[in-house]
Amino acid sequence: MNNQRILVVDDDKNICELIRLYLEKEGFSVSLAHDGQAALNQFKESTPSLVLLDIMLPKMDGFQVCREIRRISNIPIIMLTAKGETFDKVLGLELGADDYIVKPFENKELVARIKAALRRYDPKEDAEKEVVYPNLAINLTNYELKINGNALDVPPKELELLYYLATNPNKVFTREQLLETVWGFDYFGDSRTVDVHVKRLREKLELAGEGQNWQLKTVWGVGYKFEVK
Repeated sequence: MNNQRILVVDDDKNICELIRLYLEKEGFSVSLAHDGQAALNQFKESTPSLVLLDIMLPKMDGFQVCREIRRISNIPIIMLTAKGETFDKVLGLELGADDYIVKPFENKELVARIKAALRRYDPKEDAEKEVVYPNLAINLTNYELKINGNALDVPPKELELLYYLATNPNKVFTREQLLETVWGFDYFGDSRTVDVHVKRLREKLELAGEGQNWQLKTVWGVGYKFEVK
């Protein structure tokens, strides 16, 4: 018996009970919800290992539930529905679902897909992303920058850039590397974008005062680094 719990969300109680039987035979514990709002409430109260989520639900449809879960967690979500249209599949995956199964389904396939999704999931992705230095705290989970204990308003890309540099102390990155990593490989903007963001970040970091053991430093002819002495 493993300690992984599956939240099954479907308004058809008979289907829920059948799935419960299949999954419990495989050693999973199972929770049931029959509408979208109940599913979201259960998720927040006790985070499951995976969500098996029907699309057509009362109160809140599966797409909306998926969207709300993805705002707070990377837990695997498998969409389960009688609909087989490509549009529904694409929308579910774009909203953050990990997989999609169309009813009717084979029990073995359902179990296999659940196990595969659980294998791919890295729980470290849901861990709080924060790096702390004296008089400086950068939290990427809630997008918050604190200097001397005071929270500052920072645009998302500035915070992501600072977080990336600060989690790789003393490592030099070119502007192109930072654009690819922080802005994404599909970003076609000017590399001077990095310079502008660094300049704005420095203005904020100056609030920490002099004498810090860290510094956002320019490496002339190369790029930038977060230097820690």
